[in-house]
Amino acid sequence: MVNLKSDTAMENKKKNMKRSNITQLIFSFIIIILINVIGYFVFFRADLTSEKRYSLSKTTKDLLKNLDDIVYFKVYLEGDFPAGFKRLHNETKEMLDEFRAYNKNIQYEFYDPNTITNKKERNELYKQLVAKGLQPTNLQVKDKGATKQQIIFPCAEVTYKNKTIPLELLNSQLGLESESVINNSIQALEYNISNTIRKLSIRSKPKVAIIEGQGELRKIDLYDITTSLSEYYQVEFVHLKDSVNGKFSVNINSLTDHPDSDTSKTKIRNKYTAIIIAKPTLAFTDREKFVIDQFVMYGGKVLWLVDPVFTSMDSLKESNHTVAVTNEINLTDQLFKYGVRLNTNLIQDLNALPIPTVVGKVGGQPQIKFMPWYYFPIIMPTSKHPIVNNLNAIKTEFVSSIDTIENNVKKTILLSSSNYSRLVNAPVIIDLEIQKKKPDTRMFNKPFQPVAVLLEGTFESNFIHNMTPEITESKLIGFMTKSVPTSMIVVADGDIIKNQLHYSKGYPLPLGYDQFTKQTFGNKEFVLNCMNYLTDGASLITVRSRELKLRMLNKTEMDESRLKWQLINVIVPVLLVLLFGIIQVYLRKRKYSV
Repeated sequence: MVNLKSDTAMENKKKNMKRSNITQLIFSFIIIILINVIGYFVFFRADLTSEKRYSLSKTTKDLLKNLDDIVYFKVYLEGDFPAGFKRLHNETKEMLDEFRAYNKNIQYEFYDPNTITNKKERNELYKQLVAKGLQPTNLQVKDKGATKQQIIFPCAEVTYKNKTIPLELLNSQLGLESESVINNSIQALEYNISNTIRKLSIRSKPKVAIIEGQGELRKIDLYDITTSLSEYYQVEFVHLKDSVNGKFSVNINSLTDHPDSDTSKTKIRNKYTAIIIAKPTLAFTDREKFVIDQFVMYGGKVLWLVDPVFTSMDSLKESNHTVAVTNEINLTDQLFKYGVRLNTNLIQDLNALPIPTVVGKVGGQPQIKFMPWYYFPIIMPTSKHPIVNNLNAIKTEFVSSIDTIENNVKKTILLSSSNYSRLVNAPVIIDLEIQKKKPDTRMFNKPFQPVAVLLEGTFESNFIHNMTPEITESKLIGFMTKSVPTSMIVVADGDIIKNQLHYSKGYPLPLGYDQFTKQTFGNKEFVLNCMNYLTDGASLITVRSRELKLRMLNKTEMDESRLKWQLINVIVPVLLVLLFGIIQVYLRKRKYSV
């Protein structure tokens, strides 16, 4: 009788356990279904990485929300290539997936141009891609013990509403190891992709003016940057003077709209979001300075590209020496009031651009050698500010130093010379012979001279103590003594925005490309970043400053302990599965044994 009761109790226990398991299973299914239903209507993602590498910025998310059509990425970074480029490939795919999670209109395809077996067809495709602005990279790849050349395209074509533009995925930087270049490229993925979408989807472009009439750079010298700026802005060339009956007079409406009559109903406002002053060589009159000053007071942004010292390489074509003199353009007091002083000196830097130099003659033919020209410093951006963070080296020509002045304006040094630089005060004789002499490094003892400064805040008018009552009280002029919060960037080199012209055919080359060394510097990106920051503030461009941790394997340890780690990776998982199975069997026997 006791055994029958025990058997009945055991049977009831099993039935209750079975009923409980079925109930738990049903509840589990219900919970899973509810989670999926909620997930369909409520979008949520959790990024558990320490640096939030898979979290998009609010600016990027807002940009994606406004996309009303398909953005198609055709990515050419596909194929069998070294580990660094595989990592860039994987990170690009993951970033595009992250973009797609916020907007299903993001679509992409990875394509390998090297899958085309016909060499002629493959080379024709290469030419088409280069013509579209996609730049190839030539790799040295080991194949079965031998080394071979492999061309890859770390780029993409991005199409939106029948408009297609290129996207560079690899951000080349001079002087950096390949792993650092790859890592910086990965860090810049969100910005580069977002910026490309922005260029394609922008509806209303802000207006930007390039000032002319003061001996600035010619339009052909600004051709490439004008074309690049046109992707973001409506670009116009503007004179501060108007011609009336053959005479020129300053037009107060050249940058700012003023009312036609004395009425408070008409609001005074700037015509342009920002202006560029690119290497003026003629002096500004007080009236012209006043027009610029009031443009700033009403919130206008200015990119000042000014040479405090005047000299030119053209003068050295006829002779081995020339004289650098102060560039008298009457802007010293105005820039001083805003918070900077452009020094009348030139920076010599051992980290300089090589230029072709005649070092002798053989058989009547000049022998040319590339030698560093210390007056052309190569600036390596070191600041973490988003304008210059992870930017390629920038080439300069006859650049001067900048001092900051104590006032209420915030100042950020964007670019500085290297730790091996020196200053020479104007007037100074510039002689090509210095290239042929070994430099005395002890003389290069003025390191890190500022050459580009960002000014942000409320500026005081340069004319606050120099105006007549007729001007200060006029409603037509609307004179302001202090600006609304605004910003400007001052660079002590006008040539930083100048593209080279082909030495024999005369057509403009891309900004930053040096036709003699065949190197491309970061000048274009610097100018574009400056303008984007000035016009948009710290919105999209701040994405450039994000840092991703580079978690690299120890190559020495990897080579020495390769067999050990291979065995661990193969055997340990199997042993863990076996151990887990044995424990499970043991626990079940113990639980259900009578």
